[in-house]
Amino acid sequence: MPPKPIFQTLNHGFQTSAQLSILREDLLHPTISGNKYRKLKYNLVEAKKLGYSKILTFGGAYSNHIAAVAVAGKERGLETVGIIRGEELASQESHNPTLNYARKCGMELHFVSRETYRDKDSAEMLNELKIKHGDFYLLPEGGTNDLAVKGCEEILGDHTKDFNTICVSVGTGGTLAGIINAALPHQKVIGFSALKGCFQKESITPFLHSKTTFEMTDDYCFGGYAKIDLELIRFINSFYETTQIPLDPIYTGKMMFGIFDLLRKGIWNENNRILAVHTGGLQGITGMNLRLKQKNLPQINVGHAY
Repeated sequence: MPPKPIFQTLNHGFQTSAQLSILREDLLHPTISGNKYRKLKYNLVEAKKLGYSKILTFGGAYSNHIAAVAVAGKERGLETVGIIRGEELASQESHNPTLNYARKCGMELHFVSRETYRDKDSAEMLNELKIKHGDFYLLPEGGTNDLAVKGCEEILGDHTKDFNTICVSVGTGGTLAGIINAALPHQKVIGFSALKGCFQKESITPFLHSKTTFEMTDDYCFGGYAKIDLELIRFINSFYETTQIPLDPIYTGKMMFGIFDLLRKGIWNENNRILAVHTGGLQGITGMNLRLKQKNLPQINVGHAY
């Protein structure tokens, strides 16, 4: 049975009758939240169908994908291997909440240099990994492939048909592709890039089978991936105090900041019904707070992390 969708209507407080709701995909699973749950759904089925007992994937220091794959492997009785970007992280693992959590879930971590990591899709590197780790089901960085996009298409459905605008944060682009494919003709999709640039438009093209109108913006990436400032921290904390909805600083925090800014500017018409998709990512808050503490910046206080 598919998870029951949970919506919350938000009082944005601006002089417009445009309505804003948030789809709480972060509540799909206790630890595999949001788009990671969706991306893994059919990949786990396929891995089992093909007889694999091990999953290998890639990620960075605070990767939501790495954490989700580790948990999924533990729950399904699958071995998991994470190829981690940055050799220096091997000595910092015990102090890194994401990697420490993944290890506790049974994931074998293999640290490589950033130069080596750039070749992660090459036949030569994949062959070396098979020699080292044995046969495995391969998941790309971020988890985006055809089956992941198929899972993300299920974010939308009859429960979202009355919305005019669908907003989602964008990393590798798989979730955006799924939402574009599932959107109805009257719906416009807006992707808020968490990275500098909107290059994902090209990378998701092979996954698209819809002519749905969509656009992307990096106006609210705050300088690039995993970059934040005092203004964003204050927004996330204030948003939580007002709504009791936690936002992560890498993806959903930036998206919601952008949505509120566009509402303030009166970009959307008065009759617009806007849906913001909360894609999860809350596990990264603990790690981000460690970085903020080192810089003597305020902490993100949303009452949720692991």
